[in-house]
Formats: sequence, C-alpha cells, structure tokens
Amino acid sequence: MALSAVSMMPVAAMAQKNETPNVIFILADDLGIGDVGCYGQDRIKTPAVDYMAANGLRFLQHYSGSTVSAPSRCSLMTGKHTGHCYIRGNKGGLVTADGEEFDYSLKTEEVTVAEIMKQKNYATACIGKWGLGGPKTAGDPNKQGFDYFYGYIGQGEAHRYHPNFLWENGEKVMIDKRNYSHDLIADKALQFIEKNANKPFFLYFAPTIPHADIDVPDLGIYDGIFEETPYVNKNKNGKGYMSQPKPNATYASMISRLDKDVQRIMDLLKAKGIADNTLIIFTSDNGNHKEGGHDPEFFNSNSIYRGIKRDLYEGGVRTPFVAYWPAKIKKSTTVSHISSFWDFLPTMCELTGVAKPAGVDGISYLPILTGKGKQQKHEYLYWEFYEKGGKKAVLKDNWKLVELNIGKPGQKITELYDLNTDIGEKNDVASKYPAKVKELQAYLKKAHTESPLWQFQDN
Repeated sequence: MALSAVSMMPVAAMAQKNETPNVIFILADDLGIGDVGCYGQDRIKTPAVDYMAANGLRFLQHYSGSTVSAPSRCSLMTGKHTGHCYIRGNKGGLVTADGEEFDYSLKTEEVTVAEIMKQKNYATACIGKWGLGGPKTAGDPNKQGFDYFYGYIGQGEAHRYHPNFLWENGEKVMIDKRNYSHDLIADKALQFIEKNANKPFFLYFAPTIPHADIDVPDLGIYDGIFEETPYVNKNKNGKGYMSQPKPNATYASMISRLDKDVQRIMDLLKAKGIADNTLIIFTSDNGNHKEGGHDPEFFNSNSIYRGIKRDLYEGGVRTPFVAYWPAKIKKSTTVSHISSFWDFLPTMCELTGVAKPAGVDGISYLPILTGKGKQQKHEYLYWEFYEKGGKKAVLKDNWKLVELNIGKPGQKITELYDLNTDIGEKNDVASKYPAKVKELQAYLKKAHTESPLWQFQDN
C-alpha cells in the first residue's frame, strides 16, 4: 500500500522532495508600494499578490537598491548597496556598430545571485528586463550565471511594449509588432518553469510593467470607470512616451495584467506539484514614476510616503515586498524588520549553503522567512544617486538623513527626518538635532567608496 501511495505522487514532487527549494523572484518595474491591494490599493485589483500576502509574509519596511532601475538591479544581483556596487546609476556604456546603446556592464569579477545558485546546480533564467550590460559583454546575463535569458537586455529598448525585437541568449529575435511584449515575456517564464519542474530552478522574472509607455492591449474592467486626463506626446520626432487617451485605466489594467501572470505562475507550480517547495518573492525596483501620463497621486501609488522615482525619500525607495513559501512561511504574517535589495544575495547564500562572497553589504533574512534562527539587523542602510545634482541618504534607527545638491558647490542641502514620528517626511528637524546630523553624516562618509565611473557633479 505504501508503494502504491508513493507511485501516485506527482513526478515533479517526488523529484524535488528532498531538494533545496525553487526560487522565483518577481521584480515589477516602477510599481509603487501603494499600487497593490495588500498595501492599501482599493481601485486596482491585484488578487494574486494579495493572496501571496494573505498566505505568506508581507514586509512593512523593505527598500530597493536605488531609486532608478540599473543600480537597483545591480544591488539586487550583487548584494551591495550603491556606495559599493559597480553600477550606481542609469547610464549607457556601449554603442554597437548599428547604433544601439546598452547600459554600463557588470564586471566579470562581480558575483551574482545566479552564480551563487549555479554552485548548487540550479537551472537559472532571467526573463524580462536586464539592464546590466549588453550582449557579448562581461555584463551579458548569460555570462553572469544565467543559463537562459529572454527579453529586453537594455533599458532604452524597454520603454516600448511593441518592439521590433527582443533578445534571447545574446541574439535578436524579431517579433511581430502587434504582439504585446509583456505577454511574450510572461509566456517564456512559464515555459522555463515547465521545462525545469523536475529539478531546482531560480527564475528572475523581471517584467517591465508598469514602466512607461503606459500601454496595454485591453482595458478590461477599467474601461470608462475613471476620470481621465489624456496624455499627448508633442515630440514630432517620435521620441518620448506614446500618447495615451486613457492613462488611468491603462495603468490599472497593466498592473492587473501582471497580477494575472503571478496567478498563472502559482497555478503552474501547483499543477506540477512543486508549489510547497517554491519560494516566490514579489517586489518593485524603485518607487512609482510620473511619466507617460501616469499621475501617482490618482491611485495613491506611493501610499503615505513622500516622493517618487528619482527621490531618496521613502516614496522613491520603499517598495512592496511579499514572500510566499507554503512549506515554510506562516500565513498572513507581517514583519517590521528593515530589509533591502542587497539582502537577497546573502539570503540565497544561506538558503543554499554557499559561502557569502567578500564585500557584500547585505544580511540574510532567511530566519524571518522560516521562523528559525536568529535574525541579524542592519546597522544602517545607505543610498547614493547621481542625477538631479547628486543625492545621498542614510537610515539608522529610523532616523533618515538626506543630502541634496551634492554636486553643486555651495548649494548642498541637509535634511533630517524622524520616521518614528514622521513617516511622511514632512518635518525637517536637522536644525533641531545637529548632533544626530553629525552622527549620520559619518555613516554617509563610511558607506561611500570612490568610483571612476560615478562622480557627483552639477547635472
């Protein structure tokens, strides 16, 4: 009878019963913390992410690696904050013979999460947006630990949902422009899971939703229900974001479309018998944007927090972060532990038993996920940003120091906020607590290392 019962188990479940878990990291693009229901959104439907939160773990104070895409993703992949990581801003570094421009490339010696997972024979894939180096450079995802890549290898390409081509393992794949790129990317993610269901896998699923363009094939339930201010691109040469007559309905539909793909992933894991053995994380690369006709205030996209993308206030770097792992995480759990993108790599190191690389700034949050072991805490968190005159910020014991105009001689602004009493960062108390300002400025100096690629200057 025992043998008969075993024979009835799903093949994939038997194959993975004693393996370390699969990991799926879902990284939305420019999604605000207030854009999903489990963080307070009541106008956009996100039942799949809300289900993950209700049956998993919701972090209340999680931070992205930066306030824009490339450095945030570099921090995620390498476990370093922007004071140490190699890519600290959005900047092109390579122009090909046919005129295409790609982002600065990760160095060969950088150790990524995918390379950590490969040490334990995980199948690895990055599907969606990469932004850390062009094809056939050191930063090519296939040279940074990923067995498979499909999507936008450069950030500039990723501003359109109806491109002429996407990239697959270093080669252009021409596509019919009538196709919606997000759907192609989501299908490839599901195919990767299907193909690797019988062995451990790491899927870094990085769709471009809801980054502008504000564009979706079907408005669905949102058509006609919101007040709209049409967005018109007045640039005659076609540059910039596309015109959009219904930006609010389109934005909402984009997020719900992504949420449906989160559900498709969970349904497939269940069908393969590997749902319990799979850790899924859902988050966003930075705060919400105000581009292509999107108004972050309309949906309260950044919730109670000040600022948006390109700010170092909470709204620019505080992100939704939901972890779902049925076998390990207790249902409907919330945690106030302060965590960050640079914690993901050390978490995967602890999960797989791989030694943490030298120079990593993050700490593992695996004890939080499993409820086992002692959870370490950060001494401080740090960010630096090179646009809009240059900015730095440090968070320690919920005191937040923000410095602006670092690259503008004689114009530097220093602000201090007590997040314990002023979560909206409305009251600058720098003049009231000069000793605290001095204390935190020491951390700004401690966290920053010089880089020839990144210099604060008037821009």
